[in-house]
Amino acid sequence: MIEIRLTAWAEFVAQAEALDGWAFRGQQRSAWPLESSLTRWLSAFCPDTSLWPLREERALRIFRRKANIHLRERGLLEDELRCLALMQHHGAPTRLLDFTKSPYVAAFFAFERATEEVAVYALNTPALWDAAPRFDAGLTRDVIDPRQPGVYQRLYAVNRHPMLWFGEPLEMDARLVAQSGLFVIPGVLDLPLEAILQQYPDGAHMLRKFVLPASAREEAMRALYRMNVTSATLFPDLDGLARSMGYELEVVWERLVRDYRRRIDAEGGAMEKP
Repeated sequence: MIEIRLTAWAEFVAQAEALDGWAFRGQQRSAWPLESSLTRWLSAFCPDTSLWPLREERALRIFRRKANIHLRERGLLEDELRCLALMQHHGAPTRLLDFTKSPYVAAFFAFERATEEVAVYALNTPALWDAAPRFDAGLTRDVIDPRQPGVYQRLYAVNRHPMLWFGEPLEMDARLVAQSGLFVIPGVLDLPLEAILQQYPDGAHMLRKFVLPASAREEAMRALYRMNVTSATLFPDLDGLARSMGYELEVVWERLVRDYRRRIDAEGGAMEKP
């Protein structure tokens, strides 16, 4: 992995624009490893890694057994990737890592609630497309595609193959579409992505980590707001709209208040509140 430390938002924009076709992921703390929510959960509550496949299988089985009462289309639960995407969407720990085709969406997720230096990862998906891990040249993208029947159980659930697949479910939900999202899926849970990429020829150069200071946050969030990259657009539902109020309170409202006070001082009288 190549780490690049930046000092300003404009530097990130210049770097990102040069990475055509790559996938991006933002994390609000640069010290966090690049690993799935399932890995973090199991690391905290199940230190015996030999039990991780059983724990994952049990969670998937229980979700499938009970989620049907909330769904009109039960077929969602039959496809492993669609089922995992549904679990991820509603907050369950899974081995899926959320990435996006947009560096600006990734930067938003990094900066939105950041109070210290952040990281935006860039994965060279064009180079990864045809690459196979050194230990098994037969594990090409088509062979390891978890959208194919039986592949997830055979190659991922066993937690033995340090490889990566990236892509979208055959049917995407509204949030995934709004975020230009895709998933990166590791074949093992006990290694971060940068370690798995070491299994690939030139894997060390397939991942870049851009580190930006907290001082870049204000400029970044203003620029992203102007691009219409907000919680309200990335989560196109009432939850997203409510979440977006945080930024309205933080910055935009203060600007409106300053303008309002200047108008009062200029006109010397009462005006309607903004």
